[in-house]
Amino acid sequence: MCFVICIIKQPSMGENINRRYITFSFSEVDIIDFTQIEETSSSTLRKSVDELLAVIKYELPAPSSVDSLTTKSQEYTHSEILALMITPAWSHPDII
Repeated sequence: MCFVICIIKQPSMGENINRRYITFSFSEVDIIDFTQIEETSSSTLRKSVDELLAVIKYELPAPSSVDSLTTKSQEYTHSEILALMITPAWSHPDII
């Protein structure tokens, strides 16, 4: 007899299950309609250390301006984006 156990990851306490994050090339920032996402302007975006990429967050479904980005990454959950933000590409080593 063989049994298969499935584990479904539940959102963390307080994690908004409809909120998603993506990274994209900052060169496309003018495509973003800031009324459709959580950030208010290009100056409030989190940028990578080299300032080539940025992160935005939004509620599902993805807004049309986000869908228009050609350099967007996969969608991330809150816990997934936090893991990405502590990598060397996103955090200065002297600040961590």
